[in-house]
Amino acid sequence: MIINAAPYNWPYDGRMIPERTALMIIDMQVDFCGEGGYVDQMGYDLSLTRKAITPIKYLLKTVRSIPGFTVIHTREGHRPDLSDLPANKRWRSKKVGAEIGSPGPAGRILVRGEPGWQIVKDLTPISSEIVIDKPGKGSFYATDLDCILRMRGITHLILTGITTDVCVHTTMREANDRGYECLILEDCTGATDFDNHLAALKMVAMQGGIFGSVSSSDKVIAVLEAWTAENKENSEKIEGGI
Repeated sequence: MIINAAPYNWPYDGRMIPERTALMIIDMQVDFCGEGGYVDQMGYDLSLTRKAITPIKYLLKTVRSIPGFTVIHTREGHRPDLSDLPANKRWRSKKVGAEIGSPGPAGRILVRGEPGWQIVKDLTPISSEIVIDKPGKGSFYATDLDCILRMRGITHLILTGITTDVCVHTTMREANDRGYECLILEDCTGATDFDNHLAALKMVAMQGGIFGSVSSSDKVIAVLEAWTAENKENSEKIEGGI
């Protein structure tokens, strides 16, 4: 399977195998794209982060229909006692009017177990999907993500979620340094500033794809649906003795 992407068609090795590929859905939490959450408390336009929900939902439906495809959700948040919250991170959040750990309309901001920390209902993980809880921006820092990927034989990552310029980009850079072949989807990501979203995607495509390649959900879905149809046809031929 090859997906049309820029600056190169993905993956580089021409072999996207479902069993070796993971769809990563990063931080699609109320705190980042829901009313009363962290981003809303800071006064940003929620439509810029919420725009990723619908395309991710359709992509997720397609991926869930393919046996062997791994789905990984991440959530950023801190322990209730804030023992894993760096002082400078807390200071910065307070400065912009949304201090981490303080009470808000969606519960304590960016605290594990609170309503705002939960993944939005449209993208709720099912029991077979992995959820990674992280205290920072990157999905590899202070988590067992790399171990899980290695144990499952995952070599290729499709990245979605928010925000493009922070948590998604940090995760993509971390994954790239660890040798994972990465694809980021422009319509399945979003940032609190649209120019930052565009800049983050542009950075990926620089230098021949320094961190991977860029595509969109419709292109991925088209390839996956074609692959599914082809495999179904081949199975029917085998069952029919053709």
